[in-house]
Amino acid sequence: MKIALIQTGGTIDKDYPKSTKGWAFEIHDPAFKRILKKINPSFEYVLLTACKKDSLEITEEDRSALHGLIQEVECDKVIVTHGTDTMAETAAFLANMNTKTVIITGAMRPERFANTDADVNLGMALAAVQTLPVGIFICMHGLVIPANKIGRDMDTGQYLKME
Repeated sequence: MKIALIQTGGTIDKDYPKSTKGWAFEIHDPAFKRILKKINPSFEYVLLTACKKDSLEITEEDRSALHGLIQEVECDKVIVTHGTDTMAETAAFLANMNTKTVIITGAMRPERFANTDADVNLGMALAAVQTLPVGIFICMHGLVIPANKIGRDMDTGQYLKME
């Protein structure tokens, strides 16, 4: 089994500015590169980048390109790292896919932060993608949620499963 990991950007990939007098976070290398290095995985994987954007900047064209990339990659198991603000919209956009297991995950705090949730979320996504059937899922806050059951508490920002 080979797993494709696809970067779209978002908080999980945000890093301190590299430019002089930079004040805003920037999106550079995918966080999953650093996380995978720590866990020394026993599975094959391929790393891809669809885009490097804050999720509020992701467009329908970006989602179409992501859809195409997922379809083209020669892996039946796919993890997409994504910003948390619009991952539900991307999950809904991809929901008609019925040939692959796709997990969308991200982080509330950048992977570069000591108190990040990126490691846990990606770890859960890696386990989930290997055990779940074909479909689109979000993996956040200790939950794995099918695309058609995604809810969000706007006060806490947490994703939750709707019945």
